[in-house]
Amino acid sequence: MIAKGGRRISVTLIILTATTGALQLHYRSTPLFALFFLTAGFTAFTLFFFRDPERSHLSGEAGQEEMIAPADGRVIECSKNKICIFMSLLDVHVNRAPIDGRVKCTRHVPGNHIQAYKKDSKKNERNHILIETTYGDVLVTQIAGILARRIVTYITSDTRVRKGQRIGMIRYGSRVDVTVPPGFEILVSVGERLRCGETIIARVVKP
Repeated sequence: MIAKGGRRISVTLIILTATTGALQLHYRSTPLFALFFLTAGFTAFTLFFFRDPERSHLSGEAGQEEMIAPADGRVIECSKNKICIFMSLLDVHVNRAPIDGRVKCTRHVPGNHIQAYKKDSKKNERNHILIETTYGDVLVTQIAGILARRIVTYITSDTRVRKGQRIGMIRYGSRVDVTVPPGFEILVSVGERLRCGETIIARVVKP
């Protein structure tokens, strides 16, 4: 399955590859063959990048009292109430809701395009998604990276979201930060790799 934010690009590249391939077969031209090779390679990478596999938090045995990873990638920062996840070009870039709730608001903030794993990336273009939950507000922040030029959001204010539901994606290398409400214990650490929609990142601390 191709992610919603990448379908138009993918279809355009498939058509371009098919066209250059047909021209090369007809004219038997070396330059056309080189062009076909390049377009086919870029198309293959694009389809890989925009892949959107099915994920189920049930496979991670996450219940209502757990939060799950909103993004694939590696944890680059972890504090008492915040987890930062860096997505490389090889990760799935579709983001998912970490917990059930209602979207209170979304806000896009223009900014720079510094490498997403650097501290200065706090000045990068970003999109904030504030989710009202039973346990308190959860803020999911999609941050553009050095190659990312567009953050795609699938939801709007007042949308009811379910844990694991697709909420958006970021094109080409990026980062996602998520806040953890009071009363939760963070279960991941810096350097750990997460699987979007499946890895349990925090759990309610029972008295």
